[in-house]
Amino acid sequence: MKRLSKMGLRASAILFSSALVVACSNDQNPGLEYAPDMYHSVPLDPYSQIKENKFNPGGMNMRQPAEGTVARGKMGYNDYLTKDDAETAGVELTNPLQRNTINLEEGKVLYTRFCSPCHGEQGDGQGLVGQKFKGVPSYTAGRVATLPGGHIYHVIANGRGRMMPHGSQVSPTERWKIVMYVQQLQKGETATAVDADSQVKDEASGESITDNPVTGTPSGTPTKETPKN
Repeated sequence: MKRLSKMGLRASAILFSSALVVACSNDQNPGLEYAPDMYHSVPLDPYSQIKENKFNPGGMNMRQPAEGTVARGKMGYNDYLTKDDAETAGVELTNPLQRNTINLEEGKVLYTRFCSPCHGEQGDGQGLVGQKFKGVPSYTAGRVATLPGGHIYHVIANGRGRMMPHGSQVSPTERWKIVMYVQQLQKGETATAVDADSQVKDEASGESITDNPVTGTPSGTPTKETPKN
């Protein structure tokens, strides 16, 4: 009986050693895939390509979008500037939103959320981050006090100097609302109420709330129908 036990232990040790040798022989071999469909997508996945795609040019799953394609919800994200810098944007871009109390209040909320940690609630550069990392300018001082809206918009979207871009965090419409409130801070004001006379003047200028700050096309504007013969 003891002899059989010893033989069993020896056999087990030999099998265990063999398994270790085989398992460690090639660290690049992942072993058997018992359910390959769990690892590799059956549909044409653009980010995971196992073999050549016989249906698309070049054999690739991912194809180049058609020229002029705009992703859903991304209308207005391209500025179409003659030169992509803040100075050019300051000349060529204008705020397409009405200057009214609603937009200013929403701009203040967005400014408080994304900008005040550095620039401060008063726009004086004394936010909690601005106090620790000196050099954040005040909106009422020097050249910064006269920056046009398009310049501010470009800096929000693309960043400048130590300021990182916020284009992935706020949409074009939200950026223009922040611009509107920053221009209040440039004048040393934090109020968001717009008097009736100013609002009527803005409405008369033809400005309207839009999700396309490049063309200024109002959301939901009806198009003229072609007359029928």
